[in-house]
Amino acid sequence: MQKCQNCKTDFRIEPEDFEFYKKMNVPPPTWCPECRMVRRFSLRNERAFYKRTCGSCKKDVVSVFAPDAKRNVYCPLCYKSDKWDPFRYGQEIDFSKPFLEQLRQLWEEVPVPAVFTENCVDSPYTNHTHDSKNSYLVFGASVIEDSAYCARLANTKDSFDVTAGSKMEQCYEDISCNEAQKLFFSVRSENCFNSYFLEDCRNVSDSFGCVNLRNKQYHIFNKPYTKEDYEKTLAQMNIGSRAALAELRRKVEEFSLRFPRRFAHVVNSQSVTGDNIVNSKNCRFCFNVYGNLEDCAFVVNANDLKDGYDGYGYGAGAELLYEGADSGVNAGNMAFTLFVHGSHHVRYCFNCHGSSDLFGCVGLRSQKYCILNRQYTQEQYDELVGKIVQQMNEHPYTDAQGRIFRYGEFFPPDFSTFAYNESAAQEYFPLTADEARRKGFRWRDPAEKTHAITIRPETIPDAIRWVPDSILKETLGCAHRGTCNDQCTNAFRIIPMELAFYRKMNLPLPDLCPNCRHYRRLAHQNPYRLWHRACQCAGTHSSNGIYQNQSTHFHADVPCPNEFETTYAPERPEIVYCEQCYQEEVV
Repeated sequence: MQKCQNCKTDFRIEPEDFEFYKKMNVPPPTWCPECRMVRRFSLRNERAFYKRTCGSCKKDVVSVFAPDAKRNVYCPLCYKSDKWDPFRYGQEIDFSKPFLEQLRQLWEEVPVPAVFTENCVDSPYTNHTHDSKNSYLVFGASVIEDSAYCARLANTKDSFDVTAGSKMEQCYEDISCNEAQKLFFSVRSENCFNSYFLEDCRNVSDSFGCVNLRNKQYHIFNKPYTKEDYEKTLAQMNIGSRAALAELRRKVEEFSLRFPRRFAHVVNSQSVTGDNIVNSKNCRFCFNVYGNLEDCAFVVNANDLKDGYDGYGYGAGAELLYEGADSGVNAGNMAFTLFVHGSHHVRYCFNCHGSSDLFGCVGLRSQKYCILNRQYTQEQYDELVGKIVQQMNEHPYTDAQGRIFRYGEFFPPDFSTFAYNESAAQEYFPLTADEARRKGFRWRDPAEKTHAITIRPETIPDAIRWVPDSILKETLGCAHRGTCNDQCTNAFRIIPMELAFYRKMNLPLPDLCPNCRHYRRLAHQNPYRLWHRACQCAGTHSSNGIYQNQSTHFHADVPCPNEFETTYAPERPEIVYCEQCYQEEVV
């Protein structure tokens, strides 16, 4: 067992882990898997925007880097131009100082793009997104069109307030759904259409409030209806009313707790632990895997990756990746990277692409044999890298908490340009301001809100039919009033394509700002943690007596012997079944 340098708890390094570290020629980690994950997440800001001035053309620009952040921010046009040379900021190696201290200085000097987007057209306020068209406030997405307030999506159009999924069209308030059209307020459902409040459904259409259904149509709370009765009952529900919708949401949540959950959402995969994994094998503690992962561990949001450990936003045709975020894309043998694509044999780099044999570089393109943004011959490079690794081990970087960072450790938390509460870490591992500061993270106190709210949340029209076109000129107050811990903006606007969508789908205006709506969806996603549990099938019913089995299971009328790793904590109210028992109960 190893004791975590950060949280002081014990964690285990498996034999196959040591084999991977040997391949990467790195020492084993001194931080536990969860602390390593939080450390990576804290270096990525996806949703917080600020006004900055471009360091080159001096024009105003919207950026993810706050005005007080020590970063040289360029607007997209200037950053992609030939107006600047990253080698201009190159540094000689000073073996009298910790190497990471020198790298930090380089980080603060080399220009960075205001936001991280690629090929986005008419898509303001998007970040970590590529191939976006006519979209707004979209984050961590690809191939998105005519959509807003979405995150971690692919191949989606005409959709709003959707988190995690792909191939969505005309959808609203969905979480982890795929290949859907006109699907609303649904979770973990696929190939579903014209439906509301589905959970773990497949090939379901024209249904409401259903759980664990397969290949069904015209169902309400899992009961079949005729087409005529379904449409009549749906109309009586008055989904176009915000008040009615809130009551329906409460009833749906109560109803869903009567049914067993699958212990993990794993499809066509072998020897894996984690959640939301498809078409993969030999993966441990992995989450949101979209396909083709092999021999990986501690990875979140990844696809097409072999031999990858400790990553967030990893893969896309890559192998041998270790400790990084937003890295990969036809890449190999990279460690300790942030936003590094199409590169090979890279260590401790940020925002470098199409390069190889880099160590401690920032902002390079199509380069080889560089250290701290200085060019060397191959022989010089190989010799210096060996000396730097030795120096990092003998004279390591030490942060204010006394944590030691030798070669093989990821960037220290105090390297982050972002405050903890504006980073992705706050979304999945929320902390209070005092907790974050005690752990060595910065915290950004909310700026005083100066929005002139013209419509208070309690006076937002209840039904969309009562909303005039003039709403587009109003500033609506968020119902949380900035008192939550969800990066609340306190106020928000309605944009034209959003209003048109609500009217077309007969949906009420929201009374929460986009950030608060995003955090409400996140609350329906399980944490990136695993608990060892036993199946709650007691034979003919669930162990809590709430659910009566609809079929005979392999273990007959005695408790199921299966155990598993699951993201459902033992104290949670959901009924959790193993794969075999769950499959017996879906209809």
